[in-house]
Amino acid sequence: MNPSAEFERSVADDIQRMGRDPTLWPLTLSWVEATSPHRYTYHFSFLGRPLIQFPQDMVAIQELIWRTRPDLIIETGIAHGGSLVMSAAMLAMLDYCDAVAAGTTLDPTASRRRVLGVDIDIRPHNREAIESHPLSHMIDMVQGSAIDAEVVARVARAAAGYQRVMVLLDSNHTHEHVLAELQAYAPLVTPGGYCVVFDTLIEDMPADMFADRPWGKGDNPKTAVAAFLEGNADFEVDQALESKLLITVAPGGYLRRRG
Repeated sequence: MNPSAEFERSVADDIQRMGRDPTLWPLTLSWVEATSPHRYTYHFSFLGRPLIQFPQDMVAIQELIWRTRPDLIIETGIAHGGSLVMSAAMLAMLDYCDAVAAGTTLDPTASRRRVLGVDIDIRPHNREAIESHPLSHMIDMVQGSAIDAEVVARVARAAAGYQRVMVLLDSNHTHEHVLAELQAYAPLVTPGGYCVVFDTLIEDMPADMFADRPWGKGDNPKTAVAAFLEGNADFEVDQALESKLLITVAPGGYLRRRG
């Protein structure tokens, strides 16, 4: 067997075994609960902008971007902009690789690939930092609720004409809001692409962990994903990706569009 193929087969076998190991997920939950008081997810950045995510999930996102090669990435929830910058950087790398493969000269400012971020409250200092970032030419931002009809229509218009679209949902984490986001933005994902729903982990955490939040056990992104999938056969959970990560804020939230 080809050495590269043998390596990939071996890795795939390892991932399957991890997914079947009943001892690993409880360890993950214990680790997440133990690190939560230390605000673990707030400790990382990407190209200078705070990135409020588990590093493991960001590694998964870059793998998916490389695999599916989106032209447009739609993100709900901007915060400090680290995720927007990371998505833009990955799209810029796709542009570079395309140019190398075609033997052409790359004009970074001419890229058609875009990142579109939506947030109900884009703080002035965050907007300024994002707009002054070297990758800002690839980033657009919309201020408003991600489920507001005008915002949804604006995003849909922006997505028209793009061949490959990825969606990342990470704003208000209540069941009602996330379900509305899924209904609005998941149809924009192209076949073979991904809609990633973050913070489904809320359902697996102790009930009192989110006492100061409007979401919690029974009312969160995971319950919204379950409701969405009940009535939508176009999407499936990428269980292999979840088995590979083990540490993730999005268990059951990596949704792949069939086709």
